Amino acid sequence: MTPTQRLPLALATTTLLLTTTLYTVTTAHADDNPSVPPGTEATATAPVELDANDPDLKLPEGATLAEPKVLDIKQVVEDESGEERREDTNADVKFALQAEVLFPRDSAKLGAESKARIRSIAEEIKAQNATRIRVFGFTDNLGSSAHGDVLSKQRANAVHEILSTELNDPGVTFEVRGYGEDYPIASNTTEEGRKKNRRVEVSFPRGES
Repeated sequence: MTPTQRLPLALATTTLLLTTTLYTVTTAHADDNPSVPPGTEATATAPVELDANDPDLKLPEGATLAEPKVLDIKQVVEDESGEERREDTNADVKFALQAEVLFPRDSAKLGAESKARIRSIAEEIKAQNATRIRVFGFTDNLGSSAHGDVLSKQRANAVHEILSTELNDPGVTFEVRGYGEDYPIASNTTEEGRKKNRRVEVSFPRGES
């Protein structure tokens, strides 16, 4: 292997080590293969040079810049096993738990370990002072669509029941739905993808007073 060939490998390895050190979890993306977000892969090429006198970079006469605004940046982290994923934006927090870690196969009955996971989400809801909670259930596309609709709603109801008990606040409102096989987050053509689609999501506004 020549020095030129080793350079991208060394940069990619450094990027992976930094990601592991900073987050201690795997960053989740739409594509399962990359270890870094698209567009941030290590490269040995120099950045594109810009000509400050290029007329295309100047505002036309009489034009003004738009008002500045804060972009809604999303941070997504997933534990190493892929069992739990957390998404943070400027406005919301969302937890996604794989059905396998919450329920037995084709069941909506929660075990002790599952309830502990949901209680930790309840603590985060309290920390954010959130009063509007969404609990949505999803399945893969195996079996009938009608069965998936029923099972996903039953599982959402089970998670809602634990959250409601833990929060014990009449000021908190819940939206509980079962979407069945709708809104997959991965391909249903593989078991790995179907496993990600079988999930319950709990989301709520960030820092609501």
